[in-house]
Amino acid sequence: MSYTERADARKLQMQKTGEGYVLAIESSCDETAAAVADLKGNLFSSVVASSADLFVEYGGVVPEIASRKHMELLPHVVQKALGDAGIEKEDLSCIAGTMGPGLVGALLCGLSYAKAMAFALDVPFIGINHMEGHIAANQVENDMIYPHVCLTVSGGHTQLLLVKDATTFYQLGQTVDDAAGEAFDKAARALNLPYPGGPNVERLAREGNEDAFTFTRPKLKNKMDFSFSGIKTAVINLIHTAEQRGEELNRADVAASFQKAVVEMLLKNAFTACKEQGVTALAVCGGVAANGYLRQKAEAWANEAGITLYLPGRAMCTDNAAMIVRAAVNRIQKGEFMGLETNAIPSLKLQFMQAPLQESSKNTSENNTK
Repeated sequence: MSYTERADARKLQMQKTGEGYVLAIESSCDETAAAVADLKGNLFSSVVASSADLFVEYGGVVPEIASRKHMELLPHVVQKALGDAGIEKEDLSCIAGTMGPGLVGALLCGLSYAKAMAFALDVPFIGINHMEGHIAANQVENDMIYPHVCLTVSGGHTQLLLVKDATTFYQLGQTVDDAAGEAFDKAARALNLPYPGGPNVERLAREGNEDAFTFTRPKLKNKMDFSFSGIKTAVINLIHTAEQRGEELNRADVAASFQKAVVEMLLKNAFTACKEQGVTALAVCGGVAANGYLRQKAEAWANEAGITLYLPGRAMCTDNAAMIVRAAVNRIQKGEFMGLETNAIPSLKLQFMQAPLQESSKNTSENNTK
């Protein structure tokens, strides 16, 4: 029997019994991660080894160094994930790996490792979109209401989605220029803050007055879209002008005012989308969802609007394999797998349905599913 035939036999066995373990590997940037879950989505282990500290002196991730660290860490991270789950590699029924988006070298490390394991163990393989993983992060800890609106905010992506079910997405809005996390990082550099920029802007902002400066919010053709380039440029110009004039500028006030402007733009669109789509739940995910100010404001806005808010734990906001394994389980439950010819796609996009279903999203009472 060929590998394909043996893998197909394992697929049939999973579908028949509904039992088995899935290992997922995540290596899209500078976190090397592995996690194990069963076919119902119960998480048994999640291991993350971050190389972020290596890149502080460079002011950002160096792709070649990140790839080398993945190759060094992958065997140890995978073995620990299996050990923490209390299983052997022979107990696995499927292997999943992040296929994009991300740094191509980093993606190839984890994806190749995952495919090699699948081949060696005669089990099926599935490639997962990293952004679909972020969307699934809330499933790890919550029983989700469908449909709901999802605000995905990270260093490379900012999107507003209508999530009909765990694998069906409609795009409502997106950034037309910089992502929110990218804007945080660029503002951090202008403020002479070290990498990673986002958390350091948040720390500095705690000491400042968020009403000290007013940054103009852009008006866009699609009111659900985002634009952060103008605010980022305004911060840079404000700092440069003060320097040229020899004026003392309170950096904490700048950080706080910038953070307030970005968060208000994110939440205004998200809660407007909930109202327009007739849904009663909002999920926020991605690395920027770890920002304490965003979490605090989102909870306040949700309480005022009567919206159920889903926020992943902070460990689930940054890159991890628990979210990848949850997304993989969603696909496996629908019988969706991939072959070993699956390649890394650094600019991989989410697959969207053509238009949001406002009518079907107005009734959520019959759609409370996990």
